[in-house]
Amino acid sequence: SGKNMEKIIELKNVKKIYHMGNEKIKAVNGVSFEINKGEFCCLLGTSGSGKSTLLNLMAGIEKASAGEILLKGYDIRHMSEKNLADFRQHYLGFVFQAYNLIGSMNALENVEMPLVFKRMDAKTRKRLAEQMLIQVGLGSRLTHKPKEMSGGQQQRVGIARAFVARPEIVFADEPTGNLDTKTTMEVMELIHAMARRNRQTIVMVTHDPRLASYGDKIIHILDGSIQNVEVIKTAEQIEEESKAEIEKFKKIQQEKKKARSEKLAKLMGKKMEEIKDEAKENN
Repeated sequence: SGKNMEKIIELKNVKKIYHMGNEKIKAVNGVSFEINKGEFCCLLGTSGSGKSTLLNLMAGIEKASAGEILLKGYDIRHMSEKNLADFRQHYLGFVFQAYNLIGSMNALENVEMPLVFKRMDAKTRKRLAEQMLIQVGLGSRLTHKPKEMSGGQQQRVGIARAFVARPEIVFADEPTGNLDTKTTMEVMELIHAMARRNRQTIVMVTHDPRLASYGDKIIHILDGSIQNVEVIKTAEQIEEESKAEIEKFKKIQQEKKKARSEKLAKLMGKKMEEIKDEAKENN
């Protein structure tokens, strides 16, 4: 299935070596793989396997010791800090285990942050952030600050923030690590649906095989090396799911619109009745 498989991330013999005193620790030890556009890719491994380090290398948060890391064909290992920061703001989104929301800002302001970097005007920014929070089920919490929300709600704000600027790649490091099972599944469904809807690429780190089962591709990592790469879904299957998700979302939007106009019509009708009644009384 070659036609619509487009490589968006490519790693070639990537290494990360930490020096502790005289000791060399190989956190990532010669890793090569690729991720295609629109894939939901899981890096699965136990604690200390090197999976989080690997994610940090791919996101340009840490620098690799050797090898090549290509994102959209750009070699991020040799980018200047400024170019890397620009690249990140344009193409990447992040969901963190600890939510990393700004405590002094409400939900809306937190979600607006990536759009501020994009130099978007305040009105558009607010509208997009609000739409996004409604999509993640927080329409009634726009002005709540993080400390007034549960962990699950905070992570929904985190997801809204990661997706609001429509980044091509979203990196998620144990995004449900602090959540209970029910909330975990809700959050996973949300990330998956968002990604399908916008044909975005997800790279998620997890130690939990149940979460990895959301992946189209699972990369098993042990001691800084790849054990095996499991391909679960083809490009065609991913495209089918995207189309279905887009249709489903359209339907929901249409139903909401219809409900709004019906409500408005009812109100208008009621108002007309009142006016008529008043006219009768006055005659």
